[in-house]
Amino acid sequence: MEKYFCFKQQEDMADTLVCVRRVKQEASEEWDESMPLPGDIIEGFAENNADELFVPAKAKSDLSSQLGKISPQTETVWLKVRRGERTLKLRARVMPDKSAVLQRRFTIKAANDDRHVAVLGDLTLEQCTELQEMSRKVVNMDSWAFSKRGVKYDWKMKVDNYLPDQRSSVVSSILFMPLQGEHSIEATTGRCMAWFSAAVSSGAPIVFVNIQTEQTLNVEKTLCTGKELSWGGQKSNNTPVQILQGIRLWFLPGVAEILLEMIPEPGETRFGMDIKRIDEGFICVCSVTKGSAAERAGLGDLFEEANKVGHLLVISRLEGKSLMPSSVCSMGLIHCCDQNEVKDTLISSIDEMDSIQIHLMAWPNQTHSSNTKANGVANLQPPKGL
Repeated sequence: MEKYFCFKQQEDMADTLVCVRRVKQEASEEWDESMPLPGDIIEGFAENNADELFVPAKAKSDLSSQLGKISPQTETVWLKVRRGERTLKLRARVMPDKSAVLQRRFTIKAANDDRHVAVLGDLTLEQCTELQEMSRKVVNMDSWAFSKRGVKYDWKMKVDNYLPDQRSSVVSSILFMPLQGEHSIEATTGRCMAWFSAAVSSGAPIVFVNIQTEQTLNVEKTLCTGKELSWGGQKSNNTPVQILQGIRLWFLPGVAEILLEMIPEPGETRFGMDIKRIDEGFICVCSVTKGSAAERAGLGDLFEEANKVGHLLVISRLEGKSLMPSSVCSMGLIHCCDQNEVKDTLISSIDEMDSIQIHLMAWPNQTHSSNTKANGVANLQPPKGL
């Protein structure tokens, strides 16, 4: 029986090859062909690249032992590697295998990257081939693409010159958390799209951009407040934390945002604009007083035009701050701006006789008056003729 086990063990070892099982460099976008890659079959090694000097690699333990013997004399070795139909010679460096606890073992790492440490193993040809296919997709070795490198970019200058309004990212989003007992992502998605359709049907000129799933942390017994989704809150070690799968809907606040500045005149006690909030959480203009600062700014013309075409005159920002709903919690409450706080901001400005800026959502084929300025996705398009 002991003799059979010995023969069986030798037979199993003959069916395996010394292979790079994985590498400890997690940034796979930094891998390249000159490095040992998962799936590489190590056929031999040598202290220089002369073919006659390569020592065959029979097994992982044998290779580790041989690397340990040459380690005191040299740090760099050449590897003969089979990768697909090709045989390559790679430069690598010898290093102690820190994962080995009971006895001292050695492995290899990339010649030009200390983080790229190979984890070796005795694998079958089929296993090696599967790993090589994974590496090929990551490194894209079969393509004719040129190598990539990082270049500096003047982000401040680009934002200053090419973003229509530096206080706005142009696109907006709202996050929908699953309701209690809602265990299907399709149900949350359906509820999300129902909200969007209802907002558009109400007259809000928002434009669909994209939809995506998003994981968030939910701490049990938290109240449904605007801080519910915060990652930074302090929690007791005994507080259960649950990972929830939400849906984030991206949309444009109209085809553009129209900027108006309302400037009060001496003796005026209000801007002459009344607001209301619709069910979906957006705040819109519901009336404009004749002869007021709001009408002088062009708000009256926009309000009349919106009514004619069946759109709401939705305020997207006040003094640069967003007024749009941001999330829907697991209790079904829409987190949106406090309407009273918005009114208080308007009252405070009129009391100080300060002008105030508002941004409004524009709709397709809208006629902008001469004293309005439109900022939006249209401003990001290249000039005509390019």
